[in-house]
Amino acid sequence: MILSMTGYGKASAEFQGKKITAEVKSLNSKALDLSTRIAPIYREKEMEVRAMVTQSLERGKVEFNLWIEQLEQADACPINAELVAAYYHQMQEISKKYDIPEPDDYWHTIIRMPEVLSRNEAQQELSDEEWQVAQGVVQKAIDQLVAFRRQEGEALQHKFEEKLDNIAALLASIEPYEKQRVEKIRQRITDGLASIPDVEYDKNRLEQEMIYYIEKLDINEEKQRLANHLQYFRKTMEEGHGQGKKLGFIAQEMGREINTTGSKSNQAEMQNIVVKMKDELEQIKEQVLNVM
Repeated sequence: MILSMTGYGKASAEFQGKKITAEVKSLNSKALDLSTRIAPIYREKEMEVRAMVTQSLERGKVEFNLWIEQLEQADACPINAELVAAYYHQMQEISKKYDIPEPDDYWHTIIRMPEVLSRNEAQQELSDEEWQVAQGVVQKAIDQLVAFRRQEGEALQHKFEEKLDNIAALLASIEPYEKQRVEKIRQRITDGLASIPDVEYDKNRLEQEMIYYIEKLDINEEKQRLANHLQYFRKTMEEGHGQGKKLGFIAQEMGREINTTGSKSNQAEMQNIVVKMKDELEQIKEQVLNVM
């Protein structure tokens, strides 16, 4: 079963009054192109997060986000009352000494002074328990994206099967016209020679030349190779994920055989069928770009 490169996953969990959320999305890319945005508290684990994403997603343009939302009212930062008083008295003394007007709002000025608000830096440290929860959130988001890719891959495979069936049916529809074409070519050459007055020709030599000409226009090999490519495409889809590039190569080879068939057709009805095959193949090529 094939996987799509397009996917989306999101997961959340709560831990000690905060909500931890991971979001990951992917689009088409020839290789793995990973960009991350991680909350500062988890930055030390960025390499571990990247390893988790790389191991599971393998290929695609991937955007990963990990952030935190506070669910409870955060504890107020303690105010250093002694320092507030010291700043207040110093400002009064300096105003009197240097004849500087006192501020209209002492509080607004003092609260912005260094060390007045002291934060508890220990609260910013990452515990093993919190990382275990965050790690589970990351893995769940990745698993959701993989499930999304699998679902999209199933839809792609159904689409490919439909297009392969259409090409096979069109290929089979060429056969009646192919038989008619030989007779038409033979008749056209004979009529052309008959229209030239007083011309003598060796009928055996003419027959040899017509056989040579008709063999040059024979498309049995192209038809057989195209049928083999259709079968190989189906087989490759069942090999597991990671076969997007291989399917692309097979589609290119299918295109070669269809183009050669068109160049040898030499008949309007057959060329119309070839155009329809090209249209079906073009849709396959467009969608193959989405395959892992």
